[in-house]
Amino acid sequence: MSAEPFVVGGGDAAGLSAASKFARADTDRDVVVFERGRWVSYAHCGTPYFVKGEVEKLTDMLSLSPEAAAERGIDLRREHEVVAVDTDERVVTVEGPDGTFDQPYGDLLVATGARALRDPIDGIDLDGAFTLHGLDDAAAIRSFLTDPDEASVADLGGGGFVDEARAARFGAMEPPESVAIVGGGFVGVEMAEAFTAHGLDVHLFQRSGHVLKSFGDAVGERVEEHLEAHGVTLHLGASVERLRGDDADRVEAVVCEGDELAVDAAMVGIGLRPNADLVADAVDLGETGAIAVDDYGRTSAERVYAAGDCAEIDHVVTGEPTWNTLGLPANRAGRAIGQTVAGDPEPIGTVADTSVVKAFDLECGRAGVTDPDEARDAGFDPVSETITAGSRSGYYPGSAETTVTLVADRDTGRLLGGTIVGADRAAVRIDTVATALAAELTVAEVERLDLGYAPPFSPVWDPILTAAKVLRGSL
Repeated sequence: MSAEPFVVGGGDAAGLSAASKFARADTDRDVVVFERGRWVSYAHCGTPYFVKGEVEKLTDMLSLSPEAAAERGIDLRREHEVVAVDTDERVVTVEGPDGTFDQPYGDLLVATGARALRDPIDGIDLDGAFTLHGLDDAAAIRSFLTDPDEASVADLGGGGFVDEARAARFGAMEPPESVAIVGGGFVGVEMAEAFTAHGLDVHLFQRSGHVLKSFGDAVGERVEEHLEAHGVTLHLGASVERLRGDDADRVEAVVCEGDELAVDAAMVGIGLRPNADLVADAVDLGETGAIAVDDYGRTSAERVYAAGDCAEIDHVVTGEPTWNTLGLPANRAGRAIGQTVAGDPEPIGTVADTSVVKAFDLECGRAGVTDPDEARDAGFDPVSETITAGSRSGYYPGSAETTVTLVADRDTGRLLGGTIVGADRAAVRIDTVATALAAELTVAEVERLDLGYAPPFSPVWDPILTAAKVLRGSL
């Protein structure tokens, strides 16, 4: 094996997981991680709760500090961006504070993540308009929501990493009284809760007929009712065209299908795009636009790997490549690649697209293939059933209505996916569905699972089992 170092482009979930695993397994080779920003190994998913105020400090969301990385033997270089890759010469070009230089590699991991979509919305660069993809975004938004007399960069707990100038600039502005959220996915729903906690008049615009579209209608309808009960005004089936600014270039209105609504802030959460441009000419990209990889995270270029939000990963139900931007698959794939590069090959695994999200007091979960058209495109004949059951024994305090939808293949009876929504520990129940999908269980086999029962935790027939029983009858 070459003595050249294992080089990683990107210092978040996949990148530092790979570097950490490699450093522990192969002490004879160096591992160098280049991260273009200041922040490394942080919890993207915690940012709405930092904005809300439930998470006190930005540094509370760090998984691995630069100091801890150094103790593990990782040569971590922040504010260094890989700007070019030569797969023939096995060299990356890096731009850093002291200039541009070339770094040879023995093996390379591309872990450059993803970026928030901005292009479709005109006016996204106005003051008071934000996307949320990183801790500096979260710091700027929370500063903007704080009264100028109380705003303090020190209170953000940035640990020297935060973009202080940006946070201070927004902290000096008068906080908004109303906000338009563009997009009713994860970020939109979570930020509706965060903005409401700050007393804003919240308007949520969703282009399709329901929020949380990937969770299905049953979940969407309950979440919509819950959002409205907490004062969020919904604009469903509404396509936002642009944000309009005032003379000071601050958001003044949202323009939707020719109509205007006056607001003084906007949050755009319409999706992500993989950061695959760096190697687009050097490796194969998949149909999703992310980097195509094999079962071990290897790209089409020799000794070049990819993982995390910039790479594809196979779906456990369809067997086809998909694009998943959640933390667990990224960490798992990075760890596996670190082990593989160290000489002990480990597959990166598959995903069921298992997702959970909270909308105020309501918990939602999904796993697998739940959209009928997607199931048919994958060669299945989908059948689905939706049930509502109690979360605990009816006589035990705290029971709440829990709605479960399960989808199966008519011909084989195989479970394809499921969704769940409820106010009492509903989200964690989706793990039963995810496990069943990984095991390729039939609905009948799911119905026969021996799930735990006691009145404080579940009825005799857990809602997942009840849904399986009803769906099996339809099959």
